[in-house]
Amino acid sequence: MSGQSITDRIAAAQHSMTGSAISKAVCKATTHEVSGPKKKHLDYLIHCTNEMNVSIPQLADTLFERTANSSWVVVFKALITTHHLMMYGNERLIQYLASRNTLFNLNNFLDKGALQGYDMSTFIRRYSRYLNEKAMSYRLVAVDFTKMKRGIDGVMRTMTTEKLIKTLPIIQNQLDALLDFQANPNELTNGVINSAFMLLFKDSIRLFAAYNEGVINLLEKYFDMKKNQCKDALDIYKKFLYRMTKLSEFLKVAEQVGIDQGDIPDLSQAPSSLLEALEQHLASLEGKKTKDSELLLWQRIYLI
Repeated sequence: MSGQSITDRIAAAQHSMTGSAISKAVCKATTHEVSGPKKKHLDYLIHCTNEMNVSIPQLADTLFERTANSSWVVVFKALITTHHLMMYGNERLIQYLASRNTLFNLNNFLDKGALQGYDMSTFIRRYSRYLNEKAMSYRLVAVDFTKMKRGIDGVMRTMTTEKLIKTLPIIQNQLDALLDFQANPNELTNGVINSAFMLLFKDSIRLFAAYNEGVINLLEKYFDMKKNQCKDALDIYKKFLYRMTKLSEFLKVAEQVGIDQGDIPDLSQAPSSLLEALEQHLASLEGKKTKDSELLLWQRIYLI
């Protein structure tokens, strides 16, 4: 029981007496100990999400209750546990979270009494907004972008123009919320925030992969689009370039805190001539297609 406060021990004992194994596991995963949730408790909760006789609403509500705690450590660990289950648990958990009108309401959370309370509260507020956005994405498209089938016959590469124009902004919003975490290496100072950052890093790689494949598909269809679609596609591509820059900054932090370089993708920027070709084509839509622009696009698209 080392590292657990008296409050943690009492809560665990109460759950033992009532026979609520799920509540006990959530309690143990979200103790006051300043370290990430223990793997054995996370593994048990993942197992629970796969058991048909386990109530997913009850499991989720138990996690939500822990976010009502006044301690930044408990609240942060409850968010991390939720994120971990969204990533590795049965899909019915994220389905349930996405079906709720509200998820985490922590915009005003502030732990004034604890060491690091002010600093960590800022990251809790940002982290909760990302998890809300992740659930919202699922609610809008009924799929987790980080778990999509990838490759030439994957979801984003085979999507229609109309669906791409609707779906890519949803990915953009989720990626924006993730990148808004904005932790510097000197702020990743304990096992709790480090656990959250690692989950965000994993999501960022998978989310960007879906985003990137969607943009490649969009560019491949660009010269067959109607004028209004071209406008939307060009806007999406410009926003994509901006987010590539922001993601590069995020990945530099990951590298600086010791994440294996082999796990960090190389985000080579496409040359500015590609953007120029897209803009020239849109400008010329009233007349004939600009063949030079089309050729230039196909020469450069492999760099995306």
